Amino acid sequence: MNQVVTIHRPTLAEAINGWKQMLADQDLSKELLWIFEENLCFEKAPPEAGGFHAGYQTQFARPTEDALDIAYEHFCETDARIVFYRLGENRRRSVCMMLGDPWFDAKGEKQGYVRHDAWGMSFHPGGKNEIEEVGDLGRWVRRIKRERPLHDVDFCMALATIDEIKIHGRVLAPYERFTDHIVGRLRRIFSHAE
Repeated sequence: MNQVVTIHRPTLAEAINGWKQMLADQDLSKELLWIFEENLCFEKAPPEAGGFHAGYQTQFARPTEDALDIAYEHFCETDARIVFYRLGENRRRSVCMMLGDPWFDAKGEKQGYVRHDAWGMSFHPGGKNEIEEVGDLGRWVRRIKRERPLHDVDFCMALATIDEIKIHGRVLAPYERFTDHIVGRLRRIFSHAE
């Protein structure tokens, strides 16, 4: 018989306090830098290094001050497990992402996740690895977006999705996103024709 688990999502402040305490307990930086999909910079690396190198940038796609609040609120509207994921450290800051998907339900200590089932959350503090901040626009433009192995961070929120929620009050369906894109292009074309 399936047992229904009731989860109680904490406020974002409570969740972040729990996250900071876990980082402090593992002697990791409690100063947090939150990034989103557009901030990731995957680049090719030698096969012995895993084939891919992960970096990040905040210069070319900067998250707004309310992006984390919006992402958390959106993830809380689902039953999917929310994950606070630490990619590494840069300039004595923990570079973190918020992930959300039922895919994380099966992940536990073996995979580096500390489960907090009452909250429907998991924490992934990672190690003491240093992550590079990419400041070169060319490297960021040439970053690998496809044809790489699925990674946990692929379940993060995109800044474009944050914009949709702010503009439309919800995440758009793919056909709505396409229509919005086409209408925007037509507006630019016709504005130049006048």
